[in-house]
Amino acid sequence: MRGDLRRNRRKDRLTDLALWAVVAGPVALRYGTESWWPAVLSTGVTGLAVLLCRVRPLVSLLIVIAAGLVQSLELLSPSYALPLAAFGYLTGRRSATARPALLSFAGVAAAGLGLCLALDDLWTWFAQLGTLLFAVVVPWLVGRYVRQYAELASKGRQLADRMEREQRAVADRERLRERSRIAGDMHDCLGHELSLIAVRAAALEVDPDLDARRQAAAGELRQAAADATARLRDIIGVLRADGDPPTSPADETVTALVERARGSGMPVELTQKGTPPALPPMTDRAVHRVVQESLTNTAKHAPGAAVRVRLSYGEGDVTVRVTNSRAASASSLPSSGTGLVGLDERVRLAGGTLTHGPDGDGFTVSARLPLTTGPPAAPTPPAPTSARELDQDRRRVRRGLVQVITVPVAVAAVLGVLVLGFRMYSDTRTVMDRDQYDRVQVGDFRADVLTRLPRLSLDGAPAGVDPEPPDAGGCEYYRAVKYESSPAYRLCFKNGHLASKAIVADVDNEEERDREHAPTG
Repeated sequence: MRGDLRRNRRKDRLTDLALWAVVAGPVALRYGTESWWPAVLSTGVTGLAVLLCRVRPLVSLLIVIAAGLVQSLELLSPSYALPLAAFGYLTGRRSATARPALLSFAGVAAAGLGLCLALDDLWTWFAQLGTLLFAVVVPWLVGRYVRQYAELASKGRQLADRMEREQRAVADRERLRERSRIAGDMHDCLGHELSLIAVRAAALEVDPDLDARRQAAAGELRQAAADATARLRDIIGVLRADGDPPTSPADETVTALVERARGSGMPVELTQKGTPPALPPMTDRAVHRVVQESLTNTAKHAPGAAVRVRLSYGEGDVTVRVTNSRAASASSLPSSGTGLVGLDERVRLAGGTLTHGPDGDGFTVSARLPLTTGPPAAPTPPAPTSARELDQDRRRVRRGLVQVITVPVAVAAVLGVLVLGFRMYSDTRTVMDRDQYDRVQVGDFRADVLTRLPRLSLDGAPAGVDPEPPDAGGCEYYRAVKYESSPAYRLCFKNGHLASKAIVADVDNEEERDREHAPTG
């Protein structure tokens, strides 16, 4: 036991070391080309995340996310792509609940939104959100799916074991109950015969045609029969302690049973093939019980259905087959399934076999029993009753797999709609009127110029325009026409003043260019 525990711990340490080498390598190489201390610091950060990933997996993921944000606010860092995906998966795999991780993801997104709004750069937030979704949330969902699959598989195995144990216990109880019924039948039959023997012996005991020696022998026979009857009642009769009264006479025939069912209003048809021989007591009672249980089940689960009872007598066996014409209705009485278990035990003890199941639109019970007594057949092991529960668990896991696929797609679709909406909004907020362009003059202070311009500007120079002046410290571009990037107004600043302004256009698409230059004095 202790040896296994030590081996497991050693295996976990080796796995963690391998994980550290895999996730720290790209980060260290990224910084190693610049200076050594950022590489050492990043390696230590990833080592701390690996150290905490078994006991605090969400904390380790947040550490890696924070380190990635330090390197790139958009989280678009090749060196941190693998650590983010690895710790995202491990967090989903090792976390018992999903709520803390979901709240953490929402917190990261909210903090990024606040920071990007403060920097007036919402596009960075969209990029950060996309990276968070595909580099962190998707691996986390995969880890959650793997964890749920393992938990449900383990739960399914436990449920299967428990259900099979319960079914075996129910089947054993029903077999004991059926054996009790058989013992009761033996008590009724043998007790009746022994009583008749005792009565005949008593008559012989007082017969004047017999001498005293024969009368004494008859008296001893009567007393022995009476004692045997009493012992049979004490030994076998107590098995009726369950209090179930007999539902039919002990010597009732199948024909009488069918007539009694017809008298209660059940449409029953009885056919016999072959000449009925003298059946052994166990076989006779088993045939009676098969018909009786089948008629009872039809009355409970398919009331009003027509029933066909067929008895076929062969050379060495008898076959009884009971078929109803309609399956169980939705409003039928619930079934525990123990009746057929007891019936199977009754038929098995008589040396026969029992089969039952759906037959077209109805249900059929069939038994084949020998005409001579013999050893009972081996009991049929109970079928596993937990297959349905296991199938439900598998469907639940498949739903989890569907969520792994659909959730990122749905979130990406929502993010795409937000990006498109913001793009359309920003396009309308980057348009500068010609009057605004004319009012700004070269030499104006940048702070004063920006107050008279649209709040948003284009992200860089439009494609195909002339290069910026070599002495410009930085240029801003504004649309001249809504939803069109060319022509555009270019304002270049240097040392806090407007150094130049111009109207630029794509030289490939514009035949004429109108450009205004201001002196650079």
